[in-house]
Amino acid sequence: MKVYVFGNKDLGLDNKAFAAQKKLGTIFPQIEFVEVKLNADLPFEHDEQVYIMDTVEGIEEPVLIEDLDKLINTNSVSVHDFDLGFQLKYLKKLGKLGNVTIIGLPMGKKTDYLRIQSIFKKLVAQDMQGS
Repeated sequence: MKVYVFGNKDLGLDNKAFAAQKKLGTIFPQIEFVEVKLNADLPFEHDEQVYIMDTVEGIEEPVLIEDLDKLINTNSVSVHDFDLGFQLKYLKKLGKLGNVTIIGLPMGKKTDYLRIQSIFKKLVAQDMQGS
């Protein structure tokens, strides 16, 4: 199972996924965490199931987001402003992306690692069952 890690390591509000990856990598050795560099092409086009961990604005605790329509697009001024949510919705619309599950970590809140572990236990169990 792969989990793609998004964010900005240099920005405190947006680096929670990288911190969580460090803590959870030893707890879940069966998960391959793949760091996606800023402004890099998405490495999972055409994958059947994609797991993403990223900071999400407007949530209170770590959550699973499985419906991309729940993501709110930001106002874009140029092509450099397109965020991950926009990219995912666009690829889905083009038929280039299968199921997407986002492990959303709240921005500006203390990280609840026990909740994140619980989410990953559920995902690993589902992955092992092939669902």
